[in-house]
Amino acid sequence: MNMKISPDNIELACPETEIYHRLLSLDGKHILELGCGSAVITRDIAETGENRRVTALEVDEIAHANNLQITDLPNVEFMLAGAEDIPLGDETVDIAFMFKSLHHVPVDLMGQAMHEIRRVLKPGGQLYVSEPVFAGDFNEILRLFHDESAVREAAFATLQEAVEGGLFGLVEELFFLSPMVFESFEDFENRVIKVTHTHHELADDLYACVKQKFMEQADENGVRRFDMPMRVDLLAKS
Repeated sequence: MNMKISPDNIELACPETEIYHRLLSLDGKHILELGCGSAVITRDIAETGENRRVTALEVDEIAHANNLQITDLPNVEFMLAGAEDIPLGDETVDIAFMFKSLHHVPVDLMGQAMHEIRRVLKPGGQLYVSEPVFAGDFNEILRLFHDESAVREAAFATLQEAVEGGLFGLVEELFFLSPMVFESFEDFENRVIKVTHTHHELADDLYACVKQKFMEQADENGVRRFDMPMRVDLLAKS
């Protein structure tokens, strides 16, 4: 199976929860999430099955501090750490997840992250990586102030090298459209422009341009819906 950074077209549209629940059996597993953010997906993984143990890593200190205030997920341990230096023992993890986080790893550490993930995975353990495809209406707004083309290409190249170098075998690669809804431009600003893991400081004219682009296809209530093109690579420890 040849890996592709982007497809000619994407027909599948669904929430990402449907993708990973279809591809993976999570019950009874030790699950590692690398870059858990605000722990939204962490919660879904922890609560929708049985006997699941989740270790959720995050490098953003603000997000991590907020996650430590979560008291209703007894099967989740939050840790401040990155994929390039995982504070777990060898062969202790069944499944590792990276949800839109590989391209946030420093480029010069992406290869090291792949070796670290392989180290902590049990024999036959699986790595699920989802990454945004550099296309679509949301991307056209994001790139006005934060062009991720280079880091996304580096992330894809890292996955290719990990497969070609024998660290992992490619189980499946698929593409889908992930729905994303912002209730207002203020919602977009809070969730994207003011995200704590990346510092964005927009000049007034750029801010106005971003807002105008957002509002062009918003509905009469200011709600804007996107279908974000996504790629998923499911790998297995060789």
